Amino acid sequence: MLWEILWEHKGKCLGVIAGLFFGIIYLLVGFWDTLVMIVLVATGYYIGRKLDQKEDLRELLDRILPGKFKQ
Repeated sequence: MLWEILWEHKGKCLGVIAGLFFGIIYLLVGFWDTLVMIVLVATGYYIGRKLDQKEDLRELLDRILPGKFKQ
């Protein structure tokens, strides 16, 4: 019964859990530290997703920082 309700509203449940998590992080370390952590996690996710899609890391870095990673 409870699992059916949670499964039916999984997006809402995950949103509440994420909000609770980031709220606790905000209270413990502050706004700017939390914001930096979110940016670093998002950057890591982006790079990881590109690597999962078999993109070359040098090409990716060359698009982000042109001219810095050419051989």
